[in-house]
Amino acid sequence: MRFISPKIDYVFKKIFGSKESKSILISFLNAIIYNGESIIQSLTIINPYNPGQVLTLKDTFLDVKAVLADGEVVLIEMQVSSITGFSKRVLYNMVKGYVNQLKTAEDYIRLKPVIAVTITDFILFDETQQIINQFVFQ
Repeated sequence: MRFISPKIDYVFKKIFGSKESKSILISFLNAIIYNGESIIQSLTIINPYNPGQVLTLKDTFLDVKAVLADGEVVLIEMQVSSITGFSKRVLYNMVKGYVNQLKTAEDYIRLKPVIAVTITDFILFDETQQIINQFVFQ
């Protein structure tokens, strides 16, 4: 039996970004982010369109975007081909996850964490042999 490659954008979004496969996404995120612990119990898959709240910000589309029960935002992107500036694009999308949370006069304390999960089919960091790399911006 042959399977369709999850590297195909439509297939990836169907596997991880559809409401019918929410349990697959939860299992995947728990495995990648929390080393297999069942930390994430529920989430809501939302529109992956990632507009800027400021009109001059570049609009972007993510492969999958979800909000966890505690309000944390999870951005998931899969990239097959290496493109110039890709790591900056990942950071840009993650920062927009923060920027889009607040409206005028809201306090920064209301910001919820943003988790960016990026899957590549190429070596993004030559400095490490690890398959999974985790970074925390503080």
